[in-house]
Amino acid sequence: MQNIRNIAIIAHVDHGKTTLVDKIIHASKLFADHQHFDDLILDNNDLERERGITIVSKNVSVRYKDVKINIIDTPGHADFGGEVERVLKMADGVLLLVDAFEGAMPQTRFVLGKAIQLGLKPIVVVNKVDKENCRPDEVHEQVFDLMFNLEATEDQLDFTTLYGSSKQGWMSTDWTQPTDNITPLLDAIIDVIPPAPYREGTPQMQITSLDYSSFVGRIAIGRVHRGTLKEGMPISLMKADGSIKKGRIKELQVFEGLGRKSVQEVTAGEICAITGIEGFDIGDTIADAENPEALARISIDEPTMNMLFTINNSPFFGKEGKFVTSRHLRDRLFKETEKNLALRVQETDREDTFLVFGRGILHLSVLIETMRREGYELQVGQPQVIYKEIDGQRHEPIEHLVVDVPEETAGKVIELVSMRKGELTIMEPKGDLQHLEFNIPARGLIGLRNNVLTATAGEAIMNHRFLAYEPYKGAIPGRNNGSIISMETGPGTAYSIDKLQDRGVFFVDPGVDVYMGQVIGEHNRQNDITVNIQKGKKLTNMRASGSDDNTKIAPAKNFSLEEAMEYIQKDEYLEVTPKSLRMRKIYLDENERNRMGKKEEVA
Repeated sequence: MQNIRNIAIIAHVDHGKTTLVDKIIHASKLFADHQHFDDLILDNNDLERERGITIVSKNVSVRYKDVKINIIDTPGHADFGGEVERVLKMADGVLLLVDAFEGAMPQTRFVLGKAIQLGLKPIVVVNKVDKENCRPDEVHEQVFDLMFNLEATEDQLDFTTLYGSSKQGWMSTDWTQPTDNITPLLDAIIDVIPPAPYREGTPQMQITSLDYSSFVGRIAIGRVHRGTLKEGMPISLMKADGSIKKGRIKELQVFEGLGRKSVQEVTAGEICAITGIEGFDIGDTIADAENPEALARISIDEPTMNMLFTINNSPFFGKEGKFVTSRHLRDRLFKETEKNLALRVQETDREDTFLVFGRGILHLSVLIETMRREGYELQVGQPQVIYKEIDGQRHEPIEHLVVDVPEETAGKVIELVSMRKGELTIMEPKGDLQHLEFNIPARGLIGLRNNVLTATAGEAIMNHRFLAYEPYKGAIPGRNNGSIISMETGPGTAYSIDKLQDRGVFFVDPGVDVYMGQVIGEHNRQNDITVNIQKGKKLTNMRASGSDDNTKIAPAKNFSLEEAMEYIQKDEYLEVTPKSLRMRKIYLDENERNRMGKKEEVA
């Protein structure tokens, strides 16, 4: 009998999942007393720390009462569903973490549904019971109803529930009686989660994630499904197209604490990393050299959005980035598809332009943000949803949107969502907030967050997940205001911007370099206007008192990457470099823009 428990932690964004893993790591005395580690040990890339979300799943193991517990930290956001689907294949049980006030959120439902389909045994942890106006008992009922709706089995519905605060480091079976440690949770994992089964037979392992080391190259990570893998043994690598490649295991490593240690052999049920195998992809099976048998491939939900990625050809190209050519862009995008399963890249009829398909704006923006930090310069077009033809009728992706908002601004939110073809399905009070649920076309979500946050003074909490494909809902009104476009290239002057402030809101400050065709502001009216902000004040040798008062200019409006992606129109690109985000017209020259606009009208 092996003493291994493989457990995945699933939760909504910001419900305390990574914090709980920290506490488990500390409770199992992984670190010596003199070692100091920051919080959120597993959120180790810069983007995850800045946004406070988990993007890439990670493995860590702890030992407790002679049992090895492999913990798999999963992303909580539906846009990273590709990550979730593959890592759940490695687990025997799941730890479902829910907030004692917010309860089960739509994205929790997404990941939990996947876990229940795979037949994994759940343990529910109601976290943050130290929060004001929390409602642990109601949340417990809510989780039961959610599992019932997801068609959980009787065994899964008979789940163990623990209450506690991962921030304060305690867990208990009764939330009114706090303890001083999290051992009740570790005991529950050992009692409830079934041990990893040992299956006899020829070796089989599915590659569910990969790592890279500059010393040994690509490393395959997965759980041994059957038999035993040994160092130096010959194996067969079974590919998606049915072909079989022969190889040999150079080195085997198992997860120990936050790192890995080399071992001679790994038996079924254990998660391991293998070096020495070439040319593998996620989902391939490592099998016996003589009698290879493949495991079923990982199925991934279809992408719902695409964006055009192209090289940066603006007048400022190459000033800030290291990688600017189409070869760089192509290699980087195809490299990303190796480990990012939900991402697809399609070549177009132009060699410097690619169509990238993803699960949503966040999924695509994390890729763009990662690339700009690596030194890439690129341009992206407006995000487009993917339509499908079903029975001769056009269908589009519909999302389930949940908004929690103060009661006095609920009417504004309903109005904004209804304008974008959203249907209100549930409206109920939740504490001092109003809880609203809608079904809305995915294209209606593009640019919605900004409008909702403005209308509710930043107090709305929005979450959404993919629901289904439904018949096309009709046209949705886009952005009402036109763009203010620069007529010349060069730094803008305070004098010109001051004189043009009544035309709209500017996105650039005086002294910032802009180029002809760049979008530098939002016009008050529906049409685009071209302005000259480089013009200086004509100086005379006469001085009139009061005429040279300092100009008072409203500060420029700044956009985050996602906001800029949602803001641009069909005829605009977003230029992304390591240091700047600039919006621009696809055709920089005004005469060419007008000519192309007329062509489209005729077409």
